[in-house]
Formats: sequence, C-alpha cells, structure tokens
Amino acid sequence: MKAIAAIAIAVSSIVTLAACDVKKTAEGNITVPKYEKTKEGDVTLPKYDVTPPDVKVTKEEKTITVPTVKSEEKVIEVPKVSVTPAKDK
Repeated sequence: MKAIAAIAIAVSSIVTLAACDVKKTAEGNITVPKYEKTKEGDVTLPKYDVTPPDVKVTKEEKTITVPTVKSEEKVIEVPKVSVTPAKDK
C-alpha cells in the first residue's frame, strides 16, 4: 500500500511540474579564481518565473461493483489434546 501511495505522489508531482509555465528572467554567472587566493569567486544564480497550473479538485458520485466476503458457521470436528503430567516416583 505504501508503494502505491509513493508512486501516486511521484506521478502527480511529475504531471504538476510538466504543466508549469517556466520563463528564465536572468542568466546565471560563475567566476572562479584560477590560482589566486586573494581574489574571491562570484556566483549568481539564474532567476525563473514559474506559473503553476490552475488545479481544481472536485468530487462526484459513481456506482461501482465491489466484491463482498460472506461467512457462515459450520460444526466440524477438531482434534483435542489432553496432557497428563508425569508423577514423581
């Protein structure tokens, strides 16, 4: 059951990310000093505008066929074990 839930979450995450509208608004930049310890490197991350999809969750009633399990009482013979402890001599 846990595996099914994990797969469902993974699939819904993939579908959600695939439906997003992503636009890059700024370029990233990385400058690393080669062999000079006095100069510091510079890292600028790229920027993105992400517009998520509009998701609406609703409920509806459906009629489905569900299997049922029935039980009944029966009288059967079962083995009975009697143990008599040994007596000390």
